[in-house]
Amino acid sequence: MNENEKLINYFYSSFQRKDIAAMQACYADDATFNDAVFSNLTADKVKAMWAMLIEKGKDMTLTFDGVQANSTSGSARWIATYTFSLTGNKVVNVIDAKFTFNNGKILTHTDSFSFYRWASQALGITGKLLGWTPLLKNKIRKTAARNLDIYMAAKAQTL
Repeated sequence: MNENEKLINYFYSSFQRKDIAAMQACYADDATFNDAVFSNLTADKVKAMWAMLIEKGKDMTLTFDGVQANSTSGSARWIATYTFSLTGNKVVNVIDAKFTFNNGKILTHTDSFSFYRWASQALGITGKLLGWTPLLKNKIRKTAARNLDIYMAAKAQTL
């Protein structure tokens, strides 16, 4: 197993343990993150996003496999299972992650998953009917961005 494969394994093992600080330490200072909900997050927002998701996702569990990496890029598949707080619906989200690395840290992290499948589970009938529309996707993105900003502001006040 090469160093970048070890880094990916460490990242997801830390996630399983809900060790926020260990996860955050895996990212470069100029890291970026993208997925169907959070886009173009800078390193500080990436780190806060994981903290927020772990703190709010009390029953979240995850598994991961398929870790592969070379000296510049890597990938893994992970499955998050949790209760979506807004509706109380159970979600099983299958995610393909892609990474680039720099100096032993994650430089870019992109997660891909079926937004429609996620919305159908998380939002029930609303997600099934509207999960394919840009309208719902944009509403979820705006809500997630606002929630992350609120979370970061609250954390900044406690420091």
